[in-house]
Amino acid sequence: MCVVACGGTIASEPDADGAAPAKTGDDLVAAVPSVEDHAAVSAREVCSQPGFDVRWRDLFATAAAVRNAAEGVDGTTADGIVVTHGTDTLADTAYALDVLTDLPVPVIVTGAQRRLDEPSSDAPANLTLAVRAAADPRFADGVHVAFDDEVHAARDVIKGHSNALSTMTSPGSGPVATFTRGSSRILREPRRGVAADPLAGSKGPLAGVDPGTAAKRVPEVPVIHSGTGAGAGPIERALDAGVGGLVVEGTGLGNTTAAIGDAVREAIGSVPVVVAGRPPAGPTEPVYGTPGGAVTLDRHGVIFAGDLPAAKARVGLALGLAAGLDEAETRRLFGRP
Repeated sequence: MCVVACGGTIASEPDADGAAPAKTGDDLVAAVPSVEDHAAVSAREVCSQPGFDVRWRDLFATAAAVRNAAEGVDGTTADGIVVTHGTDTLADTAYALDVLTDLPVPVIVTGAQRRLDEPSSDAPANLTLAVRAAADPRFADGVHVAFDDEVHAARDVIKGHSNALSTMTSPGSGPVATFTRGSSRILREPRRGVAADPLAGSKGPLAGVDPGTAAKRVPEVPVIHSGTGAGAGPIERALDAGVGGLVVEGTGLGNTTAAIGDAVREAIGSVPVVVAGRPPAGPTEPVYGTPGGAVTLDRHGVIFAGDLPAAKARVGLALGLAAGLDEAETRRLFGRP
C-alpha cells in the first residue's frame, strides 16, 4: 500500500500564526500504527499544501505519483493507493484524478477535519478506513473518497460542512459503501465517474508531460454565478482578460438571467461555456425558454455539466482545455459512463 501525501489538516500542526501542514506521509503512518494491521504501508511526498491552496502543479504531481505507484516505477508496485489531502478541495482533486487516470488498483483519497493533536481527531479513523478501502479490490474501478466510515465516488462527493466530521457527502446518490469496525457493505457499484478516456493515461494527451509543464497548459477558467439581478459584466471582463473557457453556475436546472444568457451567446464563438446548476443535487437539463433559460442556452451551444457542481465543472473544463480536447471530446468529459 502506498500513501501519497499532499498536506492538509491531516498533516497539520499548530503554530502561533495558525495551523499549517508539517507532517510527512511517514509521520502519518507512524502516528496511526493500526494501518499496518491491514497492509504493508509505505509513503511518498508530493506537496505540503493546505487544501485551500492546492496548485495545478500539485494536482498533476499527485496524478503522476499515483500512476507511478500503481505501475511500480520505483521498483515496488502498489496494490492500492491512499492520497492524503486537505478537505477544502479534496473533492476537486479526487474528481481530477478520476479524469486523469484509470488504474487497475484502488485509489482512495482521504483527509481530516481535526488535526492529530486535537481532541477526538478523525485522522486515525479516516486514514485506517482509507487503507482498508485501498486494500479492497472492489474499489479498483475509479477514484473514491474515504471519510467517516463511508466511501464515496469521486464524481459525486462534495465537502458538505465546514466543520463537521461527517463533512463528505454525495447529494442525490449517497455513499458507495459503508464500513464498520469489522465489515463493509457495498451500497452501489463502485465505478469510474468519467465517460472520456483518462487524459493522463498511457495514451492520453497529457501522458508523459511533467507536472510543471502540464500546469502551464491550464488556462484560466472562471466561474460566473447567476442569480437575482446578475448582469453580463463578469463574462465581458473575463473575455477581455483572455480566459480559456467559462463555467456558468446557473440556478435550478441550469438557467440564467437574460443578461447572462445574451452574454453567453456572444461568448460561445470565442470560448467553450459549461453550464452547471446551483442546487447540490440533480442534473442540468434544458426545460425553460426565455433568453436565459436552458433551452435557449442549449441552442447557443453550451455544454451542460450534468450533475457536476460548478467547482468540478471548472476542474474538468480546465483539464480538458489543457489536454487540447475538441468540443465533442469535451462534451464526453462531462457525461456519465
